Amino acid sequence: MKEYIDTGKKDTRSGFGAGLTELGKSNPNVVALCADLTGSLKMDDFKANHPERFFQVGIAEANMIGLAAGLTIGGKIPFTGTFANFSTGRVYDQIRQSVAYSHKNVKICASHAGLTLGEDGATHQILEDIGLMKMLPGMTVINPCDYNQTKAATIAIADHHGPVYLRFGRPSVPNFTLADEPFVIGKAITLTHGQDVTIVATGHLVWEALEAAKTLAEQGISAEVINMHTIKPLDTVCLLESVAKTGCVVTAEEHNYLGGLGESVARELSQNNPAPQEFVATQDTFGESGTPAQLMEKYGLNAAAIVAKAQKVISRK
Repeated sequence: MKEYIDTGKKDTRSGFGAGLTELGKSNPNVVALCADLTGSLKMDDFKANHPERFFQVGIAEANMIGLAAGLTIGGKIPFTGTFANFSTGRVYDQIRQSVAYSHKNVKICASHAGLTLGEDGATHQILEDIGLMKMLPGMTVINPCDYNQTKAATIAIADHHGPVYLRFGRPSVPNFTLADEPFVIGKAITLTHGQDVTIVATGHLVWEALEAAKTLAEQGISAEVINMHTIKPLDTVCLLESVAKTGCVVTAEEHNYLGGLGESVARELSQNNPAPQEFVATQDTFGESGTPAQLMEKYGLNAAAIVAKAQKVISRK
């Protein structure tokens, strides 16, 4: 099994900031808007170097989405930034009407997603955002796994014409993908090859899936780990080829099992290749206050949970 090395923990929001900084230098049409969270979204460098292309809208997220939609009419490529809860739930009507309906070229960039927002608690965490955004016609939904991939995804979406939801997080997590690895929207990455079970993971759960695969290998179980960084459009070719080989699948995500990656996978399997599936996700619940590590443990979003689900799904074959 291929080994992936943690080169040092970094927060994925800083990957977004680094990507935005590069875009500021290379693409004069890129503009950035933030809803009073410039530091939290790591947009300070873009603001300092391109003040004429940075718009601080204050705590007015709905207005930010409207401004972004308008800026596209003049050929600009707006990147909006705030917490995932405020990027989606608070402004869903504006996204639906002003961005998705008219297919505006807005990049909705959302930090502090999922439980790993941590101590701010359930009112600031969001576990429904992937479902909300993937249901919008024409919306691309991306959830990268580490700093390097978030930086690459940020740069890649500037060249994609159409609305994009880019989801990333607050805590420092293992940085294990290659810095120069190209990011292809809609193209999953098979990290390890296996014969017994497919593990399809996204975001922070990708590293946990790799750790789970190591444990499973010690038990004589060969796991194929897929980094499904793009949830819409889903890479159905990669998914179906893997499950045709292994005969079962575990999906892993920092999101409600309703509406997320797992549900998208289940739909594809039901239509093309029915197979046993187990979900590592939150179980139709809100979060609570706690450290990211405490919350991921309590809600079963870690390598141990993936191992247990893999063992269970194999028994169902």
